[in-house]
Amino acid sequence: MLFATIGHPNKIRIIIIFTILMTIGAISIVFIRYRRALSDPEEFIASVPLKADLSISEIHQVATRDGRKEWRLDAASAHYLNAEKQVILKDLSMTFFLENQREVILTANRGVLMTESKDVTVNGNVVLNSDDSHLTTEKLHYQHEHRRITSRSPVEIRSNTYQLTAESMTLDLNKNRAEFSGNVRGTFSEDFSL
Repeated sequence: MLFATIGHPNKIRIIIIFTILMTIGAISIVFIRYRRALSDPEEFIASVPLKADLSISEIHQVATRDGRKEWRLDAASAHYLNAEKQVILKDLSMTFFLENQREVILTANRGVLMTESKDVTVNGNVVLNSDDSHLTTEKLHYQHEHRRITSRSPVEIRSNTYQLTAESMTLDLNKNRAEFSGNVRGTFSEDFSL
């Protein structure tokens, strides 16, 4: 009878230790999978069930083509709408990478990223900065396939040597060339050069 009493607490102790180890193991597996999914946004989004929506704060995404970075996106928050295949962004910044290590930086209050085409539409206090020029408008659209930024809203562009306004604008990032149309007006200083 004495041996049965001593053996019983040992069995309970072994069962408790085994349960604790199994729980720690399960938590570790879930944690590792979660960390791996977060490090690869495409894998993470693919793991979301088909009809589920997802909200994330402080996102960062980089788009590459043929091993070359084309743009980087940072936003304070994102709401992924799986059925519409789009991401609603708030307080965003996009950096477009041009040849010769030059960059064009876009900021806006809101935006929509289409997950399949990687096209982006932004609105609300839209600012586009490049070298010494500063463009403002209310709405821009970025076509990822053609690397083209367009605005059908009035734009104003300023630099140290000129000021220009127009009803619409197209910026070809591959050619680093902008076209303005509709009631184009400008003033240029003596220091302006082409």
